[in-house]
Amino acid sequence: MTSVSRIKPPMGADNAWWWQMAADGKLGIQQCSDCRTLRHPPRPMCGECHSMAWAAIEACGRGTICSYTVLTHPKFPGYEYPLIIVLVDLEEGTRLTSQLVGCEPESVDFDLPVEMVIHEDPDGFKLPVFRLRETS
Repeated sequence: MTSVSRIKPPMGADNAWWWQMAADGKLGIQQCSDCRTLRHPPRPMCGECHSMAWAAIEACGRGTICSYTVLTHPKFPGYEYPLIIVLVDLEEGTRLTSQLVGCEPESVDFDLPVEMVIHEDPDGFKLPVFRLRETS
């Protein structure tokens, strides 16, 4: 990443816990306390049962690429381009959109295994991103 700070996401009552988990090096997932449905991005109400009760769980950070796109423009400050954006099917059973780092766009494909790593900007802001996972 460049030394210019990236645009910070909005942080409020519904997602502050998620950003705190990221700052602690963890990938958080919201789980409905009533029907146990996992959801991301964080929101106040379960889309399945409409419960407002939920808990935060820590995801293992492993999954596979469900879909991806490679962004070349518009260029936002704080990012290196091309920017690989992936939709990850997490092992826990929900999906998460993030950035894929540490590889070239031509190396990306569907169903590749990935793992979460924490990226830290020069200003200390931490963000869960993914990299390709070695398989044995």
